[in-house]
Amino acid sequence: MMNHILFINGSPNKNGNTASLAKTLLKGQSYDTLDLVDFKIYAYGQHFADDQYQEVIRAISSHDVIVIGSPMYWHSMSGAIRNVLDRAYGVVSNGQFQGKKLFFLFQGAAPTQEQLAAGEYTMNRFATMYGMEYQGMASSKLEAEMLAAKL
Repeated sequence: MMNHILFINGSPNKNGNTASLAKTLLKGQSYDTLDLVDFKIYAYGQHFADDQYQEVIRAISSHDVIVIGSPMYWHSMSGAIRNVLDRAYGVVSNGQFQGKKLFFLFQGAAPTQEQLAAGEYTMNRFATMYGMEYQGMASSKLEAEMLAAKL
């Protein structure tokens, strides 16, 4: 049986602002959380026996709504999220996640429009490549409340 919603938390702080924004978006919904800080996911091109990337792919495959959350670090998404996206290349087939909905939560203290646009572009491109229906991005509580209507 397919689970409904998966929140992939790219923050090293399991209960930080990224998780809080997810709680706002997913208020009243039942969802599973995958905290990337608990997984060994190596960079693209590295091959180690203890790599857990396939566990992330299995989790995405077993849910029909994916919420990716990232704090804004050095003007971009966290390295943990970047690794998940980069590693999909060559592992995930084009269209493999057909029909799944993808939401992106991207929070930081004072993001610029350029930073937000880069995050939006990256997630939209990722969704398109692998067959997901990109639902949009929220970078504030108000935006998350509005985006929740698409769940």
